[in-house]
Amino acid sequence: MNVVIFSSKLLKQQPGLLRVAYVQASNYSTEDKAYNLASLKRGTGGRSSFNGIVATVFGATGFIGRYVVNRLGKIGTQIIIPYRGDNYDPFRLKVMGDLGQIYFHPYHLRDEESILKCMKYSNVVINLVGRDWETKNFKFDDVHAEGARMLARCAKKSGVERFIHLSALNASIIPPSAGIIKGGSKFFSSKAKGEEAVLEEFPEATIIRPADVYGQEDRFLRYYAHAWRRQVNYFPLWKKGEHTEKQPVYVGDVAAGIVNAVKDGDTAGKVYQAVGAKRYQLSELVDYFYRVMRKDDEWGYVRYDMRWDPLFQLKVTLTEKISLSYPLANLHWERIEREHVSDDVKYNIPTLEDLGVTLTPMEQQVPWELKPWTYAIYRGQDPDEPFTPAAPPKPVAV
Repeated sequence: MNVVIFSSKLLKQQPGLLRVAYVQASNYSTEDKAYNLASLKRGTGGRSSFNGIVATVFGATGFIGRYVVNRLGKIGTQIIIPYRGDNYDPFRLKVMGDLGQIYFHPYHLRDEESILKCMKYSNVVINLVGRDWETKNFKFDDVHAEGARMLARCAKKSGVERFIHLSALNASIIPPSAGIIKGGSKFFSSKAKGEEAVLEEFPEATIIRPADVYGQEDRFLRYYAHAWRRQVNYFPLWKKGEHTEKQPVYVGDVAAGIVNAVKDGDTAGKVYQAVGAKRYQLSELVDYFYRVMRKDDEWGYVRYDMRWDPLFQLKVTLTEKISLSYPLANLHWERIEREHVSDDVKYNIPTLEDLGVTLTPMEQQVPWELKPWTYAIYRGQDPDEPFTPAAPPKPVAV
């Protein structure tokens, strides 16, 4: 209890004022609450603001990663982009955020110390690291399972609030098989192991399972458009592609779903499927792609059963052996197996629409994506010639 005596000057001005006041005070110092001003939101929203999210995006230089970084930058996110290899490779992402909002840091997937440095100031970590084929340095399990475990463990150790992990539709320890590779796709089994590893290390993680993703610089549309995937004008598919059903999704929709999951805390610990609005037979999709490229029956397009073409099978095997680190046209047996597995969409698991994403119709986006592969692209339309767009693919009744 402290005693405070007011000055005589003050008492003369206010005669009725008490001469002595008792003030309750502590005889010990109280701890001041520390505020990190750098982490507080600033601005009214948008690119030149800061929304309070500091996100480390692993795999940002990949196909999906570029779209995710762009969308995060537009809403005022501070982004750390880990990279390996040449430091000039990720620099084109610098313009996706405002000045001082995007940072780069080297890392290695097997080096825990470098990973922890990338997460030191982050409250969100997004794992988009993946491989479409194996190399001598990284097998599927090294990247999708052990690498994912390492990132999730480091995120938990760093006190990260949210962890978003990109898996794959059809991920299963015992993967569905098209009968091309014995035991099915190692890609799918490694993705399932990765999901288990992430949830063991970071139970509150949000998992996104995308189907085949198409967009700028993808490995879906461009895979089918590539001349090496064909046999001259003939297109080989397993059982002509008539027993495979696909539900491809636009990359912008996947990126929007990931960003919405980051902003919504209720998505923690949940799994979401990133699939397109409609389901198609693979044969119908490939036929549609070639109609869009003006490579129809008149051009000489014929789709046939690759089971009866030993020359194409030899071509795939030789391509694997000749181009080990980067398969020519992404043509290898693992990819052939994976493309002929039907998408297993589980209707008790939420989708992108549950994340507030309006799905992009395929026929709206594909003509733009396949424009560079259009046959006789230099030929324009006459002023009086009616423009007839390619007939859209026929969806499968669900």
